[in-house]
Amino acid sequence: MKIERSSGILLHPTSLPGKFGIGDLGPNAYGFIDFLESAGQTLWQIFPLGPTGYGDSPYQCFSAFAGNPLLISPEILQSEGLLSSSDLESIPDYDPNKIDFGSVIDFKYRLLNKAFLNFRKKQIQFDDECGDFCEKNNYWLDDYSLFMAAKQFHGGVQW
Repeated sequence: MKIERSSGILLHPTSLPGKFGIGDLGPNAYGFIDFLESAGQTLWQIFPLGPTGYGDSPYQCFSAFAGNPLLISPEILQSEGLLSSSDLESIPDYDPNKIDFGSVIDFKYRLLNKAFLNFRKKQIQFDDECGDFCEKNNYWLDDYSLFMAAKQFHGGVQW
């Protein structure tokens, strides 16, 4: 079996530049992929993308299946009509060289909660897609949702 030679880069999406204090899977990720292609690279290896806990390590995830909410792009949520342009105006002044996870989590979760409320208002528009996702992923989603709800109810402490 002949294996073609290839090259690429190892980079977690949170390391991409972003105006929201952390890289995400939004326009900058698409731009990075375009850059890799123009540079002749064929691989983008990433670290695990699961939701992290204390220490924010991608190797200490709450789930092997769930995605990290911090990787959700506010810009894509805006393009989907789930956030308004005014929601994206009051972005904290983040250090471009260091991720302040506490501040980023507070800010992005406020945006995600607002997007969720707008999602609920527009539920008819997204009902089929959301229902299909929940049905196809119920083998892990139900347990993960219960675990995260219990964790939040108990203030995030370990038990």
